[in-house]
Amino acid sequence: MRARIEPGALAGNVTPPASKSQTHRALIAAALGNGESALRSFCWSRDIRATADCLSALGASWEETEPGTVRVQGLSRRDRKELPLLNCGESGSTLRFLIPVALAAAGGGLFRGQGRLMERPLTPYFDIFRAKGIGYTPGQDTLEVRGTLTPGDYHLPGNVSSQFITGLLMALPILPGDSRILLTEPLESAGYVDMTVEALAAFGVGIETVSDGWLVPGNQTYSPRDLTLEADWSQAAFFLTAAFLGHDVKVSGLKNDSSQGDRVMADFCCRMRTPGELALDLSDCPDLAPALAAAAALRAGEITHLTGAARLRLKESDRLASVTAVLSALGAEITEHPDGLTLAGKARLSGGVTVESWNDHRIAMMAAVAATKCENPVIIDGGECVNKSYPGFWRDFAALGAGMELIP
Repeated sequence: MRARIEPGALAGNVTPPASKSQTHRALIAAALGNGESALRSFCWSRDIRATADCLSALGASWEETEPGTVRVQGLSRRDRKELPLLNCGESGSTLRFLIPVALAAAGGGLFRGQGRLMERPLTPYFDIFRAKGIGYTPGQDTLEVRGTLTPGDYHLPGNVSSQFITGLLMALPILPGDSRILLTEPLESAGYVDMTVEALAAFGVGIETVSDGWLVPGNQTYSPRDLTLEADWSQAAFFLTAAFLGHDVKVSGLKNDSSQGDRVMADFCCRMRTPGELALDLSDCPDLAPALAAAAALRAGEITHLTGAARLRLKESDRLASVTAVLSALGAEITEHPDGLTLAGKARLSGGVTVESWNDHRIAMMAAVAATKCENPVIIDGGECVNKSYPGFWRDFAALGAGMELIP
């Protein structure tokens, strides 16, 4: 699907969907519980559907009893003759969160991925598997993991992805003994781990944070919960960028004291309004890079450096390369570095081109917002990729008055 965007003003109020990061965590916690949980303000996306389907394969069940409310029945732990098949789609969170969970609940699983998913690093888990005697067999688009997750010490680097830490934090509490997660490198994206600890606490599971990691008591039980999910700062970032660019856009439903690390977008927008050369460190919030790059490209007369973002090369696309390619095509002055971007802002971009989405939801949304400040229309190829995280994006974008046409 192509999206043709005309330059022009946006105006109105928008409420982003439920936090994808929180929804992943709440779904898994509810599935590990004994009984029924209700998750409200629920929003389906391809990534969330992947997690729900994998949890069904592990023995949980869910039902959407009314629009926006999903009821989850905890999985039944039973002996299995065959490993469950867990199709993770293109969701890195689903894969990395559920590998330890599947080991703890089902003795492992056969994981399947699409797109670039299986190219993403899994070495921290493989190192643990070798140390713990857990079998694993990687394939081109699959990973088979088989064995028993046991209580004990788990050593993990903090500078690869916090998703490995989250996966273990969710699985270790149900083991028959205490465990520790010990960091071998400083932690990045700390906010995502804080969100995990907060989510587990909501379901009655306690984690103790210590100087070098986390203490995880075993023999814990996840308790059913009725939980309303909060709006997503990651998706809101594109509308906050629109507001920064001068559009009369208001964003509702966001929790200012949220544990979502991407809440710093509001502060970053304030800092970008101050004239002068600016450096923004994205080591704790790399997903903000596309939205911030669009803002920086139109920060007229100012230089902006986005740093600490090397991990973006391992997302749905190589996001440093894809951001550079798309914004350059639109007429931005942007320089790609090994771990970041430098942008020299302009008052407007030229547009008048067709750009690829790179099958990356955040690239498509970035291009849409930037296109409103171009001199000529922009066509975005592959616009359906927003379904990965925000299926309602084009509807909400149009509701703000965007001059747009969706072309099958």
